[in-house]
Amino acid sequence: REAISPSVSQNQSSQCLPDRRIFRPLHAAIARQTGCKTHSNHRTMPLPTYDPADYPVQLAAKAARFEQNFAEFGVTKPTVHASEPLHYRMRVEFGIWHDGDKLDFTMSDPDNPKQRLLLDTFPPAAAVICAAMPRLRERLAGSDVLRRRLFRVDFLATLSGELMITLIYHRKLDDAWQTAARELAAEFGAQIIGRSRGQKVVLERDWLLEAFELNGRPLKYQQVEGSFTQPNGGINRQMLGWACQQAAGIGGNLVELYCGNGNFTIALAPLFDRVLATEVSKTSVHAAQYNIAANGVTNIQLARMSAEEFSAALAGREQFQRLKDIDLDAFRHGTLFVDPPRAGLDDATVELARDFDRILYISCNQETLKNNVAALHDTHRIASAAVFDQFPYTHHLECGVLLVRR
Repeated sequence: REAISPSVSQNQSSQCLPDRRIFRPLHAAIARQTGCKTHSNHRTMPLPTYDPADYPVQLAAKAARFEQNFAEFGVTKPTVHASEPLHYRMRVEFGIWHDGDKLDFTMSDPDNPKQRLLLDTFPPAAAVICAAMPRLRERLAGSDVLRRRLFRVDFLATLSGELMITLIYHRKLDDAWQTAARELAAEFGAQIIGRSRGQKVVLERDWLLEAFELNGRPLKYQQVEGSFTQPNGGINRQMLGWACQQAAGIGGNLVELYCGNGNFTIALAPLFDRVLATEVSKTSVHAAQYNIAANGVTNIQLARMSAEEFSAALAGREQFQRLKDIDLDAFRHGTLFVDPPRAGLDDATVELARDFDRILYISCNQETLKNNVAALHDTHRIASAAVFDQFPYTHHLECGVLLVRR
């Protein structure tokens, strides 16, 4: 569901990195620079810019495109939720470029994926990640045990200030690596994970605990390394707030598909009598179970199954042992919440959605959202719409609509 992925697995040939480009901090004073210094035998190339001064205009243009795209469904003036202009990404992945005893973080040039950019920092990343990047680079470069055959580094941060660093290698990790990694973890106050093919080394724990307030209510979320979490923490809070606003006063029961770690489930549960949430990923289901208990929510039933399986079960086409203790009839015709992958809802799930009086739909792909809204247009209308800028400075836009039965 990422809009862009800066991760790269490095093959260190001149063909892989034909031009060395240093990506330097882009504060407003220097954001409009058009090039950067390279080695003398390489040309100067354009520098990506993340200029907060340009952000309002860019967001307004994206929101206008959404409004135009959904005008045929009666959408006018959707609510626009802006991101912080810098330091908004809570998870990022970087390749590692080795040059003798030195190393650099790298990402792909969005305009030329085969071109690698060398990074001193990455302005979209959370401040705690940006602060760690130069320190970590120097620390890794100074340790043969930590540097050797390292090819990728993943960062995960939380609004509550926790940090996880995953180091990924083309070699088996031994006791010497664990000793060096423990020192690194203590120095950075971070969770350190080591990975190689068929191997995962967890020194303390492989998850972070996100914590924030939503409408005066404290929420906690376990975020597991390698599993999906919302990349823009500030925008996630705004999406949760919007969803709760749309659900306020509805009551009854809620069905949620693609619940992940319970991000929306936990926030929405107090607004409904009972909640039935489904998710196919085992890791996400375990995190959701943890989060349900950690937040003291007692009206959620969780089933590990795909949206397609649940559609078949609710339609009576199939029976599943996982649902034997759940009264499915109690969840018919109420409210459905969906936050699907970029592909949107398949035909069977669209037909399942048609039976609900209200559909709260969060989408990371407005084209598949538009297709699904069009398919439901004969039975449901858009009562509310909003856009959420998960990825500033890109064309991607998260969308939310409340569909109600005609």
